[in-house]
Amino acid sequence: MSDQYQARDPEGTYFLTFTIVDWVDIFTRISYKEIIINSLKYCQSNKGLKLYAYCLMTNHIHLIASASSGIKLFEIIRDFKKFTNKAIITEINSGNESRKKWLLNKFEFAGRYFTRIENYKVWQDGYHAVELISPEFTFQKLNYIHQNPVTAGIVSEPENYIYSSATNYHGLRGLIEIELLDID
Repeated sequence: MSDQYQARDPEGTYFLTFTIVDWVDIFTRISYKEIIINSLKYCQSNKGLKLYAYCLMTNHIHLIASASSGIKLFEIIRDFKKFTNKAIITEINSGNESRKKWLLNKFEFAGRYFTRIENYKVWQDGYHAVELISPEFTFQKLNYIHQNPVTAGIVSEPENYIYSSATNYHGLRGLIEIELLDID
């Protein structure tokens, strides 16, 4: 992973992207989506994650986030990915998953050559972090996140996608409480 896309400034706010290995469409089932939503809520309540925007797509997630003072964002990300990796594998094994054998094979193969991986690797290494340094750039990234499901043909309006903070920005109650960005 290039050092160029790391969250370096502990006070910074970042546009982040985490991607499933081989862009596997894992988040097509509600149970996997709930793992992500509940994990983000946990990180907010217990780990110091400040969440300003999010959008969970079928094979990746975008966030605009920062960490509370004295907490390192990369540590929150590391813990989030480690926990959700295990939780997704557990759900694949115990849930009603028609792609069980294929998914487990895919995630096992992805982790095979990494000594730090015990069995399965769900997330690609690292994360793509871009610091938001101006209101214009912040608005661009916020718009990009919220337009993702529109561009993918899932919904016609961003606020109609429930796995996104676009609902929050349209004055509706979203699945996750967020801190609204002041982008004026």
